[in-house]
Amino acid sequence: MNILKTEIADLFILKPRVFSDERGYFFESFNEAKFIENGLKYNFIQDNQALSQYGVIRGLHFQKGEFAQAKLVRVLSGKIIDVALDLRKNSSTFGKFFSIELSDENKLQLLIPRGFAHGYSVISSQAVVLYKCDNIYMPSADGGIIFDDKELNIDWKIAEVDRIVSQKDKMNPTFSQYKLEN
Repeated sequence: MNILKTEIADLFILKPRVFSDERGYFFESFNEAKFIENGLKYNFIQDNQALSQYGVIRGLHFQKGEFAQAKLVRVLSGKIIDVALDLRKNSSTFGKFFSIELSDENKLQLLIPRGFAHGYSVISSQAVVLYKCDNIYMPSADGGIIFDDKELNIDWKIAEVDRIVSQKDKMNPTFSQYKLEN
């Protein structure tokens, strides 16, 4: 497994070593020793899985305070645009986002540390997304930023007419509102 740096500190792309033959393929999707060897100390305690159809946009979500979560995101089937937004106030990349295509074909994963908002859009007919979390989900600590924030200008690769977004996510504050409140 290769652990690749992004332009945002502490945000990493994981590229597995895939062994393929006539039977199919095999790869390690997680290896704690490899994480430790690279100075990454996470104790993942929960796995979440979601099935979504084309056009679904989930996010941008985060957990506040003591319930903040790091995530290790991968796609079991299909293709998504995965987005991580740096909300760490003391970070030189505060307010910057990183996006990457994750799919069952490229088998890439995104390691998102605590202090980020996360979201994704489904750009295949459907996608199954699996992510590990290092903290429990607490509804009272739930936070979000509107997915189509004009200041952030995230390209979800989904035409406006095709977007499927939950009512809850449509009510999230803008990034400017978030900055004022936090």
